[in-house]
Amino acid sequence: MIIDDQSYDVIIVGTGAGGGTLAQKLAPTGKKILILERGDFMPLAEQNRSNVDIFKRERYHAPEQWYDRAGEPFSPQTNYAVGGNTKIYGAVLQRFRERDFEAVQHQSGVSPEWCLKYADFEPYYTEAEALYNVHGQPTSDPTEPPHSAEYPFAPVVQEAQIEGIVGAIAQQGLHPSPLPLGLTHQDDDFTNDAEVSGITPALTHANVTLKTKAKVLRLHTNPSGLAVKGVEAEIAGESFLFLADIVVLACGAINSAALLLRSVSEAHPNGLANRSGLVGRNLMKSLITVVVQLSTKPNSGTFQKSVSVNDFYWGDKDFPYPMGHIQNSGGLLSDVIFAEAPPMFSVLAKFMPGFGLRQLATHSIGWWAQTEDLPNHKNQVRLENGKVIVNYTANNREAHDRLIYRWTEVLKSVEKNLVSFQKGVIHPKGESPLQVLANQCGTCRFGIDPDASVLDPNCRAHDVENLYVVDSSFFPSNAGVSPALTIMANALRVGEHLMGL
Repeated sequence: MIIDDQSYDVIIVGTGAGGGTLAQKLAPTGKKILILERGDFMPLAEQNRSNVDIFKRERYHAPEQWYDRAGEPFSPQTNYAVGGNTKIYGAVLQRFRERDFEAVQHQSGVSPEWCLKYADFEPYYTEAEALYNVHGQPTSDPTEPPHSAEYPFAPVVQEAQIEGIVGAIAQQGLHPSPLPLGLTHQDDDFTNDAEVSGITPALTHANVTLKTKAKVLRLHTNPSGLAVKGVEAEIAGESFLFLADIVVLACGAINSAALLLRSVSEAHPNGLANRSGLVGRNLMKSLITVVVQLSTKPNSGTFQKSVSVNDFYWGDKDFPYPMGHIQNSGGLLSDVIFAEAPPMFSVLAKFMPGFGLRQLATHSIGWWAQTEDLPNHKNQVRLENGKVIVNYTANNREAHDRLIYRWTEVLKSVEKNLVSFQKGVIHPKGESPLQVLANQCGTCRFGIDPDASVLDPNCRAHDVENLYVVDSSFFPSNAGVSPALTIMANALRVGEHLMGL
């Protein structure tokens, strides 16, 4: 093993929503920072999602295999590159609702209370929205929590066809609202990400070093096990040891848990920071189904997603439990989730025989129905003979089924008023497969009690005095909306804490 001759104040492992945002926050402090990224810079061509190539299943999958609870291998839909999964996300940056931080009764169980509340995150939500140039309008959504500042930019202009649908939805007494999106200044078609707003500005500071193609293998502690002293990484086939005063993991909920479990020692025989036995436990990843409207009138197939509906977020008149969030998916040729939904297009083909892939996509409007799943001790990331095992069984399904049914009824009513949508509304059977890991969270939950959590309220490991985790691992519960903005806001919050150390 080669021991690096440098010593750093902070090592950040990962460059996505958590790691990239944290790097940008700490860079101006003068602290000597090393950023380790398993991937490389993503070629611009690979970031272009408005190509039919998106439907090839291998396009956005990691070059490795994980295993399901039956031992069957799968290629996870996760991105190893500078910017992490924000290079392929939809840039939807929504705040959690105020009640998402409280204990909430669902039909299938309780979504647990957080040790911090919405008010603790609000200033960092505002900071993150400014950093990622969020375009939106917070006043029209009845579930939107209070903002201390307006969004930096106005909402995106909707596709004409979407605008007509939005009007018809509003006529049913619902509240379709602009979807908050993180976009670049230059062109509203370009999504903002953790490379653009995090890593790139961080690297303008001489005290920040980025090493790409650096796969972190394990963390090494001092003899007492109370502090991490070194980060072992493989670069170009050689093993390096990097030394730092503070180590921050931001590898994603599954990979951060797996790294801690690999970092066994005499002081931590069950994995680093795992005295509670909760590292890897309570994995969540949302329930997501795509509902598609078929249209006789073509669209570009590449327009930006722009609208959300949260009228059913906390339930409906016939179901007093949370159901979830609805958003349009944008043009189907630009949407990553369809790489995982080939059955969708076989279904579409039955309704539109003779249509090719592009024609099917340009005669369809997609909607995501997204429901919170609940933490379950048995939903677990674990290691077995060095293999990453993802043991996950979806829950809270009836709430999700009711959301799909309710939204399908809404769209059927829309069709009665819009001639161009008299082809029908369809959705594929079944949930998104295991390899779709959108919204993964919960594997290193934070809290006050060391016996019931892995991290403290500042996202520092209870058992290791200089180890932090700033990806979505810290979530005690999921929510009905995307976790990305909450990850970014938390990274800014933790960054402010680290600035004082």
